Amino acid sequence: MAEVARVVVRDPGSRMLPGGFWAAVAVWVEKPQVANKRLCGVRLEARRSVSLPQTEHTHPRPSTGPEPESFAKAGGCGPDSGPGPIRRSFDGGPGTGSSAGPELGRQEAQGRRQPEEEPGEAAAAAAAATPQLSGTPGQPGKAAAREGDLPAADLGSLWDAFARSLAGDNREALAFLTRPGAGSPPEGRLELDLVLRTVIPKTNPHCPLRGPRREMVVQDVLNGAVTFLPLEEDEEGNLKVKMSNMYQIQLSHSEGEWFISVLIFCPERWHSDGTVYPKPTWLGEELLAKLARWCVETRQSGFKSTLSLISIMKYSKAYQALKEKYKDMVKVWPEVTDPEKFVYEDVAIAAYLLILWEEERAERRETARQSFVDLGCGNGLLVHILSNEGHPGRGIDVRRRKIWDMYGPQTRLEESAITPNDKTLFPDVDWLIGNHSDELTPWIPVIAARSSYDCRFFVLPCCFFDFVGKFQRMQSSKTQYRGYLDFITEVGSACGFHVEEDCLRIPSTKRVCLIGKSRTYPPTREASVDEERTRYINSRRGRPGSPCSGGPALPPPGAAPGSAPGPEGPGALDARPGHAAEAGAGQRGPRAPTEGLWLSGFHPREKAERLRNCAALPREFVDRVVLQVAHLLLGRSPAGGSAQAWNRGGSLSLAEVAGELDRETLRRLKRECGGLQTLLRSSPQVFQVLNGRVRIRDWREERPRKQEEPEAKRRLSPDTFKTRICWFFAHHPDGCVLPADCCPFAHGPGELRPAPRTRKKKTAL
Repeated sequence: MAEVARVVVRDPGSRMLPGGFWAAVAVWVEKPQVANKRLCGVRLEARRSVSLPQTEHTHPRPSTGPEPESFAKAGGCGPDSGPGPIRRSFDGGPGTGSSAGPELGRQEAQGRRQPEEEPGEAAAAAAAATPQLSGTPGQPGKAAAREGDLPAADLGSLWDAFARSLAGDNREALAFLTRPGAGSPPEGRLELDLVLRTVIPKTNPHCPLRGPRREMVVQDVLNGAVTFLPLEEDEEGNLKVKMSNMYQIQLSHSEGEWFISVLIFCPERWHSDGTVYPKPTWLGEELLAKLARWCVETRQSGFKSTLSLISIMKYSKAYQALKEKYKDMVKVWPEVTDPEKFVYEDVAIAAYLLILWEEERAERRETARQSFVDLGCGNGLLVHILSNEGHPGRGIDVRRRKIWDMYGPQTRLEESAITPNDKTLFPDVDWLIGNHSDELTPWIPVIAARSSYDCRFFVLPCCFFDFVGKFQRMQSSKTQYRGYLDFITEVGSACGFHVEEDCLRIPSTKRVCLIGKSRTYPPTREASVDEERTRYINSRRGRPGSPCSGGPALPPPGAAPGSAPGPEGPGALDARPGHAAEAGAGQRGPRAPTEGLWLSGFHPREKAERLRNCAALPREFVDRVVLQVAHLLLGRSPAGGSAQAWNRGGSLSLAEVAGELDRETLRRLKRECGGLQTLLRSSPQVFQVLNGRVRIRDWREERPRKQEEPEAKRRLSPDTFKTRICWFFAHHPDGCVLPADCCPFAHGPGELRPAPRTRKKKTAL
């Protein structure tokens, strides 16, 4: 055996270790894609406690190279080493081994960023993994068990066969498993925690498809070591331990310092496939560095693991297939939004829903594909994909998009405002979708609950809205995002849903979805539960910004009738029998009817999207602010400068600049997104805004930095040279710092050129 590498873990006072080590190991065991980007995730299939066989053995010390030839002959690395085969049981139940049946199940645990997991958030992943292990501090606990996509092998029988080989011909493997120099427990039997997992690589159309790989993970809490035993399967479905790619991660303490090391059993036979089994140098450098950092990170996560409610293996295949099918949308995207982000985000959401609905049909033993309505569908791509994949549905949005014309008649998209009332129910629809649905987000569980008992919902919250107006967090101990997710969960629970939370793999910071698949009450209680919904909604009347702004207290979800305070004004829904059945399936006109309004004060988005990036501000107003800020900066010129030098002014923070502007100017800027900073950034010829500070742009520094992409993006196209007057030529006391032939702007009216015409390209899908 050989020690690949060793790193020191800085933990003064041993405050984090050894517990931090097992938290880091939990990430690598349950969420390896956080470190290895070529993995999609894992499925934990079974877990149990086992014992090593009692036998006399020696502990050879690790070396820096291959062991002598006698080591291979002892059974550790010989071509015929390894225990006998064990036949997998595909009947979904435990095998017939002598040990007790394993905990069969599935725990698919992923990291928290998409499409690539961010290593810097591994502490959050460790925190997310810890509840799934639920062990005592410093020890690995027990993973939750659920039925997986593939039946688990009889873990007990597999381990028994391997243990017999350890006591027989594989004494060197036994020494490796118990780590060199380890002591024996007082009771004479070493108890180990055994995990069976399936490692799932990412699918890649440019590389040969590599199937999932199975491993046994052996955690030795007493001695601080975790060993990974790869399993191989023959044509008849028999499993046995593959000795060639066995490796171990160790925690040790010596002379007041903690160390983490990686050891490989039979390094001369290590085979790297580039995905599940990387090169030993990667284990010793990349993995060890991450583990050492994760050991002492304490940041907690308040979010679920990604894709925890569906099969990661099915999702990986579905996502890759949809990505290939719809990748050309990026080339023809007619909207001003980023096509890379929006296309692949909707592809990932569609893949998630397709797998969620496929598994739901299997649970319900149904074959008909679920119908849906996407409220606030935006660009409509999610509706387009789901419809093309066989799910009948439509999308509704207050504003039509250019891309709608490219989808074709099979994609049903409607331009209409949605106002929660008696006319906006969908009794014949299986699922309501709210994908970044803004002001409709808290209403979607309500609409789903009142549409029919079988209607379910999926929401992906983004902007923070209450039933009426903006939402503000209730507790300062939570982030606004976490508080808003808890609020939407509370709404779903108050509406009678079992609300589940999951984290998607999409290129967005708002990636947590909430799902209501089932109810907490029988259909016979619909009328009484709807009365509770009405009280809950009315309890938030007059508190559009904050539930803690002095309004009545919220009733607990599922409270008995009359137990919750709150007005019963005319905005309440008449929860009479048969009310939902009489409601229509939607509205078609440009404005939604308001009869039977559920809560007064709700206003849907305006049909015309108002620009708030300072582009709509009057030109004279913008010019006046630019000139005022420039004079402020020029007045901060460093002392002692040469009288002949061009005055480049000083640097001010945005707060200092704002302090010099009059109240009316600030009030006007506050109505724009980004305010003062947006206005200054929209004048890149004059200003440079960086890290909250602004200074006058010196164009002498811009010219030699062609290799830097951000600066290249700011530079004008050759077609736009001399199409505008140079601001410095017209307003700077020293004129322009560049000669006229080098400046991209015109030094006087005589140099002006006509602006080029923009030609719109006609594209077709």
